[in-house]
Amino acid sequence: MEASFVQTTMALGLSSKKASSRNVAVERKNLITVCRFSVKTLLEKYTAEPIDDSSEEFVNFAAILEQILSHRFKAGPVSWFSSDGQRGFWDYIRLACSKVPNNCVSSIENMENISTARAKGRAWIRVALMEKRMSEYITTALRDTRTTRRFYDSGAIMLRDEATILTGMLIGLSAIDFSFCLKGEVLDGKTPVVIDYTPYLKFTQSYDYLTDEEERHSAESSTSEDNSPEHPYLPLVTDEDSWYSKWHKMEQ
Repeated sequence: MEASFVQTTMALGLSSKKASSRNVAVERKNLITVCRFSVKTLLEKYTAEPIDDSSEEFVNFAAILEQILSHRFKAGPVSWFSSDGQRGFWDYIRLACSKVPNNCVSSIENMENISTARAKGRAWIRVALMEKRMSEYITTALRDTRTTRRFYDSGAIMLRDEATILTGMLIGLSAIDFSFCLKGEVLDGKTPVVIDYTPYLKFTQSYDYLTDEEERHSAESSTSEDNSPEHPYLPLVTDEDSWYSKWHKMEQ
């Protein structure tokens, strides 16, 4: 009877771990998919005019990107903190992106009107978009695998193959001109911005936004949760259907 109890307990533990792994994989897929739709919406609507914080489409994109960069972010104590004593993805970005040539990290750190980690993270998103270098920043951050693993728990988007898809998507935003005022309530960092999913309900698989190869790759990665690659990134341009090619065709 005791052996049966142990076996039952082990089975329940294995089932719980499998369910948890599935939930994390679904979270990754949902965030990456809605990010695709958000980028598509921005490219369709704003390639002919600048975009700022008055755009609901941008506000939604920024909220999605915040959640992606915060996905399974470690909340435990470390040896460095933001000035408000709270950790956020900005603490990761300012370290992992320090090697980007002529980066904006120090200028954001020295901004007088923002002090919280969340506010600095939001300022960085906007500056990186205005510089048309968002993909470059995140690609560089991913190459610093030691720092990335230090800030993110296993299963985080930034530690999985979905991060490669993300950097590819962000290349397309170079076709848009962004213009932001880095002051005011938008960057106060006091409350998280909620993602509005309703604008993306119109999208279906007929848009072919997830290629068969990417679907297969994502599915495979979700079944090997404990086998994260040492270098969780791939070359951005892999074939003629890559995001760079799609952006280039749109630009033409």
